[in-house]
Amino acid sequence: MGIIKRAFGKSKEGQEVFLYEITNKNQVTLTVSDFGASWVHMLVPDRNGNRRDVVLGYDSAEGYYVNPGHFGAVVGRNGNRIGNARFELNGTEYQLPVNDNKNNLHSGPDWYRTRVWDVKDINEEKNSVTFGLFSPDGDQGFPGNFSVTVTYELTEENEVVLHYQGSADADTIVNMTNHSYFNLAGEDAGAEAMLNHVVQIHAPEYTPVLDAEAIPTGEIASVKGTPMDFTEPKTIGQDVEAEFDQLIFGGGYDHNYALSREKGERKEAAKAVCKESGIVMEVFTDLPGMQFYIGNFIDHEKGKGGRFYEKRSGFCMETQYYPDACNQESFQSSVLKKGEVYDTVTIYKFSVEA
Repeated sequence: MGIIKRAFGKSKEGQEVFLYEITNKNQVTLTVSDFGASWVHMLVPDRNGNRRDVVLGYDSAEGYYVNPGHFGAVVGRNGNRIGNARFELNGTEYQLPVNDNKNNLHSGPDWYRTRVWDVKDINEEKNSVTFGLFSPDGDQGFPGNFSVTVTYELTEENEVVLHYQGSADADTIVNMTNHSYFNLAGEDAGAEAMLNHVVQIHAPEYTPVLDAEAIPTGEIASVKGTPMDFTEPKTIGQDVEAEFDQLIFGGGYDHNYALSREKGERKEAAKAVCKESGIVMEVFTDLPGMQFYIGNFIDHEKGKGGRFYEKRSGFCMETQYYPDACNQESFQSSVLKKGEVYDTVTIYKFSVEA
């Protein structure tokens, strides 16, 4: 169907930035931007054929400047939290900015999501756009010059394929993810609709956190018999208010699910179903973890069409190495060795049930 390029405003530095709109034969449309390599729109036909935008976000690049919830963001070098905003690598301690209690979250505050990425390739035959970024040695506090690309591809099977590839000239930490928020009833449908989504997560274990700062204890614990268990489908809201310390710490679900212990073959991680719209989303990844976060900290955020997003208006399924993996001996390491290739694929597949 072709790829349409549209103006999307300007970067913080005044550089023009653009949207890239990709539509397949099923009238599914993916829109991404070179501002932050952000995922901006996802239009999916519901069971009645009406297209709904199922990702939260903003109407222009300027909306993404602050973006406290990281709507649509590609996060790097490291997604999620690093305890005490520090790690040791090859005998050297690296201090990162402190931006979340005493920790570092999503490698901020100098985010990849507020930078203009280079457009490396537009492939109309594959319905894909590739964005690239160069992150110099010392950027965000991390060692090594790091070059990375993120490719978004929309297949005729309604799959959004995110392919991350990168390399560095020194050992470094790399744990990238996508922080899009989904509401399969529509981005404007609100918390009640989101909590009614039926979710299944193919993870028998999760990584409990120490306290409200959400740094893992290092334990990999069974979900069995706890409100954290999504091994069988249930609504997001079913157990969210349970008197369970992990849910109290995060104000709801905001936890890493252990899909496996190590990166491996790509397989289904999770499935979400909106009974009202009929829209279904399946997540596939080769990574060992997935952060399931239900927007507990969204706070009257002005989004698309001037509408306000409130607490729990959308959910995230952020594939990843486990949080704080660079400091946790029991977790697979997030170290990228000099000369090795960081290469990982996550797929979000959309369909409709009757």
